[in-house]
Amino acid sequence: MRITEIQRTTPHPGKAVRALATFDLEFSNDVRLFGLRLMEAPDGRLLVYAPSANGGRRLATFSPALSDKIAELAATELERAQNRHGAYSRN
Repeated sequence: MRITEIQRTTPHPGKAVRALATFDLEFSNDVRLFGLRLMEAPDGRLLVYAPSANGGRRLATFSPALSDKIAELAATELERAQNRHGAYSRN
């Protein structure tokens, strides 16, 4: 499992859960997911949201354990990308 593309998102003030980045995930050689969102809850937890379609319905969901693993992978990759292009902190 690896992040193939990640891009920091412009934060929207006043939102309880804030978007940190959008990213693409190669889950395996057979499965790739595009347009996932890395989010941060008010308590600092990282969340992963799949894109929506079909009238706002989510295209995928993940177990809590898998979601945590994907979120941590995306956060690490986002930090690497930001370090290559300038300092970034989740705080």
